Amino acid sequence: MERRNENRDWKRPQKAGFNKEKREERKPFSRKFERNAEEAPREFRRKRVNSFEKAEKFSDKKSRFSEKRDRFSRKEKTFDRELKRFDREPKQYSEKPKQSFDKEIRLNRFIANSGVCSRREADVLIASGAVTVNGKVVTQMGVKVSTSDVVCYDGERLSHEKKVYLLLNKPKGFITTLDDPQERKTVMSLVEKACKERIYPVGRLDRNTTGLLLFTNDGDMTKKLTHPSFGARKIYHVELDKPITKNDMQSLLDGIELEDGFTRFDDIQFVEYFNDKRVVGVELHSGKNRIVRRMFEAMGYYVTKLDRVSFAGLTKKDLPRGRCRFLTEKEINFLKML
Repeated sequence: MERRNENRDWKRPQKAGFNKEKREERKPFSRKFERNAEEAPREFRRKRVNSFEKAEKFSDKKSRFSEKRDRFSRKEKTFDRELKRFDREPKQYSEKPKQSFDKEIRLNRFIANSGVCSRREADVLIASGAVTVNGKVVTQMGVKVSTSDVVCYDGERLSHEKKVYLLLNKPKGFITTLDDPQERKTVMSLVEKACKERIYPVGRLDRNTTGLLLFTNDGDMTKKLTHPSFGARKIYHVELDKPITKNDMQSLLDGIELEDGFTRFDDIQFVEYFNDKRVVGVELHSGKNRIVRRMFEAMGYYVTKLDRVSFAGLTKKDLPRGRCRFLTEKEINFLKML
């Protein structure tokens, strides 16, 4: 027994020491690196860092791929919706579809769109009994009417369209007409996309004449601006084929007789910044056809260039050739006061 115990005591420390050494040798190198990174070889640390960078790049690629996948799924859903929309059966419309402007609107808005006054002033007119609908006086607020109803103010029927006033700087080569059977370029092609309302040119400019041309759907305004009794002033920039004499300028101011009657310019002056006696500016209020060209031709001059620079107080300021713009409220009020 004693010998066995001795052997046991003698072998235990040897075994324990042996196992301890083996355990230290068998530990993976990564654990040693975690405990003391400075003791690890430089090559292993570089590999470890590179592996971290690769992991980060892989995570970035993964996130980008997930974003692309989400975008693709959204596009796929929208495509499916559009495909379902086009797969529907077409709607069956009646022979006479209901137009959008046939819907009912308030009476004060109808009056305001006709250009008589504002909505607030239209309420005053309704309350005073000055407005009739289908022959009956309406004084109640909030009444709705449609385009088929006959709305009258002061004995005149009102139109449902909103009044539109558009100014165009006409280029050369366009004729002032609504439709041309010879399929030439017309001024309507320049303003067809400007508004939904059907507008008409006020007056005329011939094909080779450039400058200001007004468009509107206001019949009263058109009648006022085209009739010479209202005195709508027009100013033209004229270039002649030869210098004009002062005696001929005075004759044009005094008036000359043409085939359609006696006509004269309100004013004629040389244009100073051109310093050329072939370039003049003329002012008149007559609305006769080709009146400027015919008056100079009657005096023996040929007009090589004609440009309307002002019409009823409106000018070409900040309006390039071939462009159009809507009149401001101040300009519209000025035209109504003529």
